[in-house]
Amino acid sequence: MYSNYTKALAILASAAIAAGCSSMAADDTEVDASATSVSTSELQSSQRRINELESALAAKDRDLAEARIASSSTSSNAMANTASLFPPNPKPGECYARVLIPATIQTVTQQVMTRDAAERFDIIPARYETASETVLVKEASTKLEVVPAVYGEVQERVMVKPASKTLVEIPAEYKTVTERVLDKPAHTEWKKGPATVHASNVLSQATTDTGEIMCLVEVPATYKTVEKRVLVSPARTQQTEIPAEYQTVTRTVVKQPATTREVTIPAQYDTVKVTKLVSPAKETRIAIPAEYKTVTRRERTSEERMEWRQVMCEVNMTRDNVLALQKALADEGYYKAGLDGVIGGQTLSAARKYALDNNLPAGSNYVPMQVVKSLKIDL
Repeated sequence: MYSNYTKALAILASAAIAAGCSSMAADDTEVDASATSVSTSELQSSQRRINELESALAAKDRDLAEARIASSSTSSNAMANTASLFPPNPKPGECYARVLIPATIQTVTQQVMTRDAAERFDIIPARYETASETVLVKEASTKLEVVPAVYGEVQERVMVKPASKTLVEIPAEYKTVTERVLDKPAHTEWKKGPATVHASNVLSQATTDTGEIMCLVEVPATYKTVEKRVLVSPARTQQTEIPAEYQTVTRTVVKQPATTREVTIPAQYDTVKVTKLVSPAKETRIAIPAEYKTVTRRERTSEERMEWRQVMCEVNMTRDNVLALQKALADEGYYKAGLDGVIGGQTLSAARKYALDNNLPAGSNYVPMQVVKSLKIDL
């Protein structure tokens, strides 16, 4: 009887671990990591630790199998040595999931001394005051001062170029005249036609051969008008006088020559600022207090561990129980879908959010019994 119970617990533990331990452990690691702000390196370290624990669990399972083959007397000793592989004080009809509880880390703030107390020597410089005094800068003296000459401007007319004579060539002058000249002299010529056609005094003569009449006509002389260039006055030279050129210039002349005179230079005084010692320099000692600063560090308050958690399973995950869970979550404002009595993603998500908000164990693919009890559901 005890052997069958042990075998049933082993099968139940193996099924729980194979179905959801890895994902449950990862979910709980994520929840605790988000709650305690664990870094990525620590999450990776936790995953390595889970793998080591699973390897150790597999080794213990092999040891348990070997122990079952051994004698009945050694079986009881093997069961005692591997008791940690099973939930403590299990009851029939209950389901458990083995999850990794990550190490808890807290932030500690403390003051540390960054510099020891010391002493500083300061030199107080001497103190001076500034006073005004009148001092002689330059004594009285005399000097010879030159009185410059006085100049004035006068204007006078001066010859720039004397008068001269030059020969100017006057070219010949011509003019164009018009003259009527004989082009052709008067003459006579024979023309055909009766004498009445040409003139009354025309001598006509008929030819007997052809019967034509030829007239001897007088052609008067013709004239034409021609232009020709005739000399009016021949080229010649003429002597021309060029008058002298004058210009008005302004000239500076001395009106009064330069002289000297003796000038008395009075003494010069000035007000100067004189620095006077009021107190001499001295040395002082100043105590420098120690300096502190506040540092923040993270300390591990607990180590990671494996833990068994009681969860809802096929034994108690009946339609009525799931309906009661959905209704309780809906009353708390976490479940928004319809009540169907089926464990699905919305039911698991609502149960997980309720667990996180109430600081209860939470999983992404299982419902811890502590959540059920918090919702006052009697399974």
